[in-house]
Amino acid sequence: MTYCLGMKLNQGIVMVSDSRTSAGVDNISSYSKMWRFGVAGQRQFVLCSAGNLATTQAVIAILERDIQTEAAVSLLTVSSLHEASEYIGRISVECQLQNTGGGPIFESTFLLAGEIAGATSGLYLIYSQGNFIACSTQVPYLQIGETKYGKPILDRFITIDTPLDRAALCGLVSMDATIRSNLTVGPPIEITVLAIGSLQPGRYLSFDEGDDYLRELRLSWNKLMHESFDRLAPLVWPV
Repeated sequence: MTYCLGMKLNQGIVMVSDSRTSAGVDNISSYSKMWRFGVAGQRQFVLCSAGNLATTQAVIAILERDIQTEAAVSLLTVSSLHEASEYIGRISVECQLQNTGGGPIFESTFLLAGEIAGATSGLYLIYSQGNFIACSTQVPYLQIGETKYGKPILDRFITIDTPLDRAALCGLVSMDATIRSNLTVGPPIEITVLAIGSLQPGRYLSFDEGDDYLRELRLSWNKLMHESFDRLAPLVWPV
């Protein structure tokens, strides 16, 4: 299991992912689920994945090969995020059928975000069947993997006008809530922030297990939640 989150806001894009992979309770390891592609000043993409690791690796290998061989269609030739999502969805379906044998156990889903010069920025969820959706201004985030534990804070705090730094912090709290409730999600935690219009690789951070900042964030958030709960009006019981 994994948890990846993307937010598309007025100021830019925030992507957050964990790195834990699991093939059972006695086989847990780490594998990055975030990849960045781009040409400074021209286009930038961030891709996150959830699902079968073999399928994911096959998809990434083809994306990288198409860039290196200057294929007719690649992340360096598509003209929009919509076209990029079609391209990745098609590769994903082919990898599921040809490289892994197909079936639900081999499915992978992806979050694709980024911006191309002359086109609008975007955030898309690419399903294992190859189809995809874009996030909306009403709900400016998308999730894949273990989504339920980290969703409540997003619903309360994230709007299209949320500043990037606040959204990044909210994304880390959302990730921490998921880690706390599901042992198959865990560090290293990766986060990338792209500013709209910059067309630069953006800001990137990775937090390992036991990172001082993550530990302090967890302690502070727990303390503040307890303090807020204590300030709620008490129940009034009938006499």
